Amino acid sequence: MSNSFKRFLVLCLGEFVAAIGHGISSFGLSIYVFEQTGLASSTSLISLLAFMPALLLSPLAGVLADKYDRRLLMIMGDGLSALGIAFILFFMVRGEAAYWQICVGVTISSIFTSLVDPAFKATVTDLLSKEEYTKASGFIQLSSASKYLLSPAICAALFAFADIRLFLVIDICTVFVTVATTMFVRRGIVAKPDENRQTLLEGFKTGFAILIKSKGVIILTVMGSLITFFVAAIQTLSTPMVLAFADKQILGVAVTVCSLGMLISSLILGAVPLKKNIMRTLFTALFLTGIFMILFGFRENVILVGVAGFLFFAMLPFANTSIDYLIRINVENEYQGRIWGFISIISQFGYVAAYAVMGPLADYVFIPLLVEGGPLAGSVGKVIGVSSGRGIGFMISIAGILLIVTSACVYQIKSVRKLGEGGALHISE
Repeated sequence: MSNSFKRFLVLCLGEFVAAIGHGISSFGLSIYVFEQTGLASSTSLISLLAFMPALLLSPLAGVLADKYDRRLLMIMGDGLSALGIAFILFFMVRGEAAYWQICVGVTISSIFTSLVDPAFKATVTDLLSKEEYTKASGFIQLSSASKYLLSPAICAALFAFADIRLFLVIDICTVFVTVATTMFVRRGIVAKPDENRQTLLEGFKTGFAILIKSKGVIILTVMGSLITFFVAAIQTLSTPMVLAFADKQILGVAVTVCSLGMLISSLILGAVPLKKNIMRTLFTALFLTGIFMILFGFRENVILVGVAGFLFFAMLPFANTSIDYLIRINVENEYQGRIWGFISIISQFGYVAAYAVMGPLADYVFIPLLVEGGPLAGSVGKVIGVSSGRGIGFMISIAGILLIVTSACVYQIKSVRKLGEGGALHISE
């Protein structure tokens, strides 16, 4: 193992701990808000506010990551993001936090978090060789998996004797670990000066021009937006769907079991990196992801939800690693920050759209369709069941079908397939 890869693992350790902390507070806040309001739309709005500011600011953060010290930006982003959580905690210590106060807190946290992702992804290219990219992607996704794997299990255990305030304190404390590991890695990397000396606006324009040079990359990025929209259905709606027939302790266990799939796949990719057939791996993983989404929403059965969710999450690292590799090898290192910033805002816009519409669609359209006496109770209800959570399950299954159709259509585009054949346009050409 090279020294650079060892430093990368230290950096991943910090992000692993940070993801656990963020997952604990996010999981706790989603249940706290749902218990206060009883509305899926309220929960999805919190998810939207925690996500959208970071997304909208990612192009700017990407330009900064190419212009300034990437590790310093990570330290600032992780450290200052704790201010939003502290804001919510302040009101909870005084009594109960109002819904608007929670919204403000998660928005503040998201604004500063925007500095982290483009800088982190560009740092991977700084540290590692091309041969280590897919192996590194496995470890990166292992860090991401901790938010869904360990955090719900910890929350399920803490619910027995603690309330949401302890969850927020834990999140704040994990920031110190993240900052310390990033500072350690930063000492071993010399920041590259911005030789072009572009203004932020010039850097923004350059990044966009570079992105659209490769038709395959931009199509793959747009496809990512559609994929994230469908995948967000299961991430946004799984909590109210499961709580319709189980308690929050079972929900925590179910989420943990589901997320074991991501853990196992990430470990496999970390040990045995992908070397060939990247494009085939991508679209096979997306096809199977859609199948397991359909099964996830099919019945109010904890075992089925656990198995389908496990397999759903097991496919995501293969799809994400394939996309990450295909884009990374087609963009030169000096532009990595701003390119990842643009890719984030385009590909993950699906999350924003999903968080904005999934909750209201569930509350006011799909749930009424499949309750007792609902318009679909006598048809679809005979297959998937009738209850307050069946409309949500129906939505998730529909999203799985659409994901399969979308991935099959994009696979037919030649410029996308050429990304894996070495025929894509490189920036230096």
